[in-house]
Amino acid sequence: MNLSPCRKHATALLSGTIALGTAAALAAPAGAAEPAGSRPPPLRAGDVVAVEEETRVPASEVRESLGRARIDSSRVRYDVTRYRVLYRTTDDTGAPVTASQLVVLPHNGTRTLPVVSWLHGTSVHKGEAASVNPDSGDRRTALFFASAGKAVSAPDYVGLGKGEGLHPYGDPAATVAAAVDALRAARTVARDEGRDLRRAVDISGFSQGGPAAMMVGRALQEERADPYFRPGALAPVGGPFELSAFEAAAANDAIDRSAIYLAYFTVAWNRMYGLYDSPAEAFRAPYDQTVEGLFDGLHTGPEILRELPAASKDLFTEEFLDRVREPGGVLKRKLHALDHTCDWRPDVPVRIFHGTGDRDVTPEHAAYCDDQLAANGARHARIEVPAPDHNTSVRKALPLVADFFDRRESPAA
Repeated sequence: MNLSPCRKHATALLSGTIALGTAAALAAPAGAAEPAGSRPPPLRAGDVVAVEEETRVPASEVRESLGRARIDSSRVRYDVTRYRVLYRTTDDTGAPVTASQLVVLPHNGTRTLPVVSWLHGTSVHKGEAASVNPDSGDRRTALFFASAGKAVSAPDYVGLGKGEGLHPYGDPAATVAAAVDALRAARTVARDEGRDLRRAVDISGFSQGGPAAMMVGRALQEERADPYFRPGALAPVGGPFELSAFEAAAANDAIDRSAIYLAYFTVAWNRMYGLYDSPAEAFRAPYDQTVEGLFDGLHTGPEILRELPAASKDLFTEEFLDRVREPGGVLKRKLHALDHTCDWRPDVPVRIFHGTGDRDVTPEHAAYCDDQLAANGARHARIEVPAPDHNTSVRKALPLVADFFDRRESPAA
């Protein structure tokens, strides 16, 4: 791979960044004697640390990959180049970390490209992320949009892919930072190739990425989280927009895969916010001795499922399940933000997609988001996708999302 001077400089910084884990790793020890101007400036949020991988993918290969996954491939037009990009962002505490993302650019001769930010669903294993897993559904999604002529930024989020640390599952600040900083880094990669990205970002995401899409859109519009990028359209798919209700349903074993969803949530939120003093307060024996270690980012979903019971009632203490059903204290306060990701007025059109047969994230969540947007006078619609389950819903929704993004500048959009 031939790196530009910018990429070569970033790669030279990589070893120090990963080894020591923060932006401070890039600075010399206090008092060290160095010639003036010999040190590179410390990296900032959104700066590229390295482009680790660069691969051209023919359009025929994109069609084949989409076909295997039963995703409509009729929009494939162009070869694409995918890049695994390491970049700087911040975690749930605001500390600087390195994260990874997949960036995909089409070979279509267009200098300034429309851009899609794709935000993925729940992942427990670092190796599931789009930037590192060739069989990732999120990688296919990025190829789907890029082969139709769009630039794609698909962040792995903090702690997944090649990112440092543990994934702060669902934390709003870390989610928004990872996505916005990924867009900045993607723009740098595009400019390195003599191209640029449009200001208006079409934002979509699946499952966990549904509320994330709404949060990122709000941050770009209302908080001006980036001086350049603005939302262009929002298209969440299968998102748990009332997270308190989702977790309560998991506590009641009223959704598919209830135990693993609630276990991941509980372990991650305890690390971030402190939900219990001892695992035995939340988990029944013998799982209280092992469950936290399973969610270290190194165990796959199937591995975790083999170690845990299928039902929440067999994994959690009844006292903890009652706390989830009727949250109070820090749990209630933290859930509040994730119950209100749709409670604002986007200046851009919104489409909320959900699967009719989804038993992981039931259609009531789309209705909840719909109601909040309606109360705020947003331009939006709720679209039912005929699909028998959660994962099929995103495959069926993708062509509809692509059509929506293509039409968004039309008066009828």
